[in-house]
Amino acid sequence: MVTGRFAPTPSGRLHLGNILCCMLAYLSARSQGGRFLLRIEDLDVPRCPRRLSLQCIEDLRWFGFRWDGPVLWQSERTEVYKSVLDDLENQGLTYPCFCTRADLHPELAPNLGDTQVIYSRKCATLSPSEILEKSKTRSPAIRLRVPNQEIRFMDILQGEVCENLERECGDFVIRRSDGLFGYQLAVVVDDAVSGMTEVVRGRDILTSTPRQIFLQRCLGYPQPRYAHIPLLTDAAGRRLSKRQRDADLSALARVYRPDQLLGLLAQAAGLQDEPRPATLEDLLPGFDWKKIPASEIRLPELDLS
Repeated sequence: MVTGRFAPTPSGRLHLGNILCCMLAYLSARSQGGRFLLRIEDLDVPRCPRRLSLQCIEDLRWFGFRWDGPVLWQSERTEVYKSVLDDLENQGLTYPCFCTRADLHPELAPNLGDTQVIYSRKCATLSPSEILEKSKTRSPAIRLRVPNQEIRFMDILQGEVCENLERECGDFVIRRSDGLFGYQLAVVVDDAVSGMTEVVRGRDILTSTPRQIFLQRCLGYPQPRYAHIPLLTDAAGRRLSKRQRDADLSALARVYRPDQLLGLLAQAAGLQDEPRPATLEDLLPGFDWKKIPASEIRLPELDLS
């Protein structure tokens, strides 16, 4: 059976870009007679307080989303992630890294962008005694060793994606130095445990997918199929952001009904010719991934007066 999901990080109020992602994931799973799950990615509890998570759930219900089974909370699954990390360590696939942000700064690779760091494996060859000595003054992060290997997959919207892990990614962190488990590890574990067969998410996460596929292979997990959707932009082409409070629901709910907003999103995504109000059930019969643009989904001008 097809199983899809929506997995928000509740660091702020949901905006329409989040709702678009949830809508497409929901319609895809339900149109195939499948299950739809909700996972709250609240690993970083200080950034994702429970009140924001509960607000997120309330907002989704306001739109008419219904999910199968209980909500999965990542903040409650630390022991599961620890067990998986132990498995990877036993396979010899990990090593402790004591590098600080300042240590990493000189390793920035300009051809990969100012924020992309390809780790030099400075800590990969530390001896047991060196690790013990460094541990006295700093808690290490844990990195996963990656091979000189290409990971290829076919994305529903973006077509074939290929990345060489060693050259374009590097050994990546799966547990931070503060003890929090990394996004890549938690997502892979939770998708596998939940029986996920289809993952719909923003195109900004596309570069994470080869890492997750590699982790899936290390752990013997099945690989879901992926659909990375364009990030929703405003009428001027600017990406919506929680930080900027763009089109968040606190303002929109005072002016629009949920079916009106879903209708606007459906038109922007190519599921309707006009922005007529629509429920999720109204949109189900006409859902088809071939209708969804791969490069840009632009929201029409909203009237918040």
